[in-house]
Parts: sequence; structure tokens; C-alpha cells
Amino acid sequence: MRTVIHGALALLLLCSQALRAEAVAPLDTQQSQVFRAWFVRIAQEQLRQGPSPRWHQQDCAGLVRFAANEALKVHDAKWLRANGLSNRYLPPELELSPAQRQLAQQWQQGGGKVGPYVNAIKLIQYNSQLIGRDLNQARPGDLMFFDQGDDQHLMIWMGRNIAYHTGTSTQTDNGMRSVSLQQLMTWKDTRWIPDESNPNFIGVYRLHFLSR
Repeated sequence: MRTVIHGALALLLLCSQALRAEAVAPLDTQQSQVFRAWFVRIAQEQLRQGPSPRWHQQDCAGLVRFAANEALKVHDAKWLRANGLSNRYLPPELELSPAQRQLAQQWQQGGGKVGPYVNAIKLIQYNSQLIGRDLNQARPGDLMFFDQGDDQHLMIWMGRNIAYHTGTSTQTDNGMRSVSLQQLMTWKDTRWIPDESNPNFIGVYRLHFLSR
């Protein structure tokens, strides 16, 4: 009887490990490519239309969390209506397992905790991998991380431009910004220049569930 119990416990342990492995399964190369297309498109829509009413906690990290979570969803007619999009010129649908669709609801928060919220520095520390400080290595959807000592900031490399949220908004300013690399490289405040010579530019990071 004891052998049977031990065998059952071992089977349960293996099943539990398999479920945990599925929950953190990274996207393969094809899935990562399609995710990037959706992630960038959703960020672009926040620039075009203004922040979605469904996007809560509007700051630089919130933009990343929102775009990642929406990119992982099923983009059916209901989703399109909620996001003010037509079905024209969209990326292909992202084929994912149920566990993969929850990846942006399970950010590592440190101390073994996971949840839907994580700030900029924890997005970098626990949920991304450093690619380098050379922007030539960046791919659309990668994150540019700046550390100003008492403040950290994220920008999204979109491929042709850079998108970010300033963290502040007024009735006439929704906080969304888009700049070209050339504009950023000639920024008057040199702390925001994404160059290896700038100690405040920590580097380009990639979300941990994406294939390199």
C-alpha cells in the first residue's frame, strides 16, 4: 500500500511540474514574431487614439503591461470593437495555449510572488533579459531602460520609432509620446540619449517569454 501511495504522490508531483512548466512555457520563434507585431500595433493604437479606457495605471510600465496582455488575447470581433479597430491590416492571429495567454498576468514580482502588476524596474529585473546597449540589436517590441537614480523609465522600440508614456497627463495631454531615434539621439537632456556612453541608459531588454 505504501508503495502505491508513494507512486501516486510521485505521479501527482510530475503532473504538477508539467503544469508549472506549461504555465511558463516561452513563445517559440513564430509565436514571438506574431506577438511582436500585435504588441507594436497595440502600442501604436495608444498613440493614434489615445490611451484605451481599459488601460489602467497609465505610466511607462503600464503601457508595456497593457500592450503585452492585449497582444496575448484572442483578437476576435468583440476584442476589435473594444479596441476601436477594424479587421483590416492586422497581424495574423496568435496561436497560443491557454497557459501562454496568461503570461502577462503572471509577472514575476520578486520573492517568489507573481501577479498582473509589476513596475518598470521589476519588469527589467525579473521579467526581461538584457540584449545589450547597442540599438542595432533591438527588435520591435524590445524595451529601452533608463535609470535616473531615483526614477526608472521604459520606452518601447517600435522598429521605425520609439513609443513611451510620460507618466503624467492633463485634459489636453494624454502622456503618450513618439519620437524617432534621430530625435532622441539629439535630445537636449542627454540623460535620455540611448547611447553606450550614457550611464543612464542601461540597455535594451527583451521580455523573458520571447524567443531571442
